[in-house]
Amino acid sequence: MRWEDRQESSNVEDRRRMSPQAGMALGGGGILIVIIAMIFGLDPRKVANLVGNAGGGAQQGQVEGTRELSPEEEKQGKFSSVIFRDTEVIWTEIFAKHGKTYRVPKLVLFAGSVTTACGSANSAVGPFYCPGDQKVYIDCSFYVEMEKKLKAGGEFARAYVIAHEVGHHVQNLLGYSQRAEDARRRGSEREANEASVRLELQADFLAGVWANQAQKKFNFMETGDVESAMNAANQIGDDTLQKNATGTVRPDKFTHGTSKQRMKWFMEGLKTGDLSKAAIIFELPYNQL
Repeated sequence: MRWEDRQESSNVEDRRRMSPQAGMALGGGGILIVIIAMIFGLDPRKVANLVGNAGGGAQQGQVEGTRELSPEEEKQGKFSSVIFRDTEVIWTEIFAKHGKTYRVPKLVLFAGSVTTACGSANSAVGPFYCPGDQKVYIDCSFYVEMEKKLKAGGEFARAYVIAHEVGHHVQNLLGYSQRAEDARRRGSEREANEASVRLELQADFLAGVWANQAQKKFNFMETGDVESAMNAANQIGDDTLQKNATGTVRPDKFTHGTSKQRMKWFMEGLKTGDLSKAAIIFELPYNQL
């Protein structure tokens, strides 16, 4: 993927030099927490907070510090900033074509733990979007976990992750997030999980829409890039994560969609580049997703 020597976003808060307060750190267990959450149909952030506060330890937060970043961390931050700017440019253009104004979110890079408008979180939850402050949060150590634990390496796979989280911001602006939240509140557990799946698959579709338009504008893709993103989508499907973790699959606990579904909707967005087609994910019968 060609990204070096390109402009970075000015909407990045780099908090990685801040030092975590005393408390129970989860270390490299992020993927484990995500898997546990998916198996039982729970919010990964809530699981991470429960584990992080177990044993009477102090809740993990952040204090000002001067932690030095390694050359690899510097590169990860620069990469994230460049891709984030690409999303700003593309979504601003797409919204304008539809007569709308894109409200640019912020990207927060953190290490270990972070405080957000959605509550405190740590690296165990993986990348996430908080609608309360309209910020995307990423601990760049997740990139390493993607490669080593999920077997989902490649820079375009990382770009897909960023684009997916920005997709949640797009959903927030367009009202889809509230639609899913309303369904969760008034429905059963099954209906709530189905609403969550629709939201996640739509974010995959939106990541594909971004990739389509960004490739036309920046011509940044290289051989194997699409395959790396598709592999990432495959590796983080509910069924694949559940099977790898327990050897069994429980469809009633799906909250993000199967590997097949996630690959399908990312590729649909990549092929069409058409924002207007995003609505169909909330209109199709659940068994046709």
